[in-house]
Amino acid sequence: MEFANILQYVTLGSGVLMILCILLQQRGASLGAGFGSSGELYTTRRGLDKSLFDATIVLAVVFVLSIMAALLLPSLSA
Repeated sequence: MEFANILQYVTLGSGVLMILCILLQQRGASLGAGFGSSGELYTTRRGLDKSLFDATIVLAVVFVLSIMAALLLPSLSA
């Protein structure tokens, strides 16, 4: 298997997993925020919510780095 193919699988996998992590996270805005109410409550992330948030950040970094590596790959092989 070539490095370019592995890079494509890493990009695709990290993108799909990142979408799932984003969709699983709790939303910060309640129904009242849609009507102009500013009753926001800022809390710290704990437990699974914090782990999911951290995983989303890691997957986003892997996704961006794999895209940058794929863009640089043709110039490295030439």
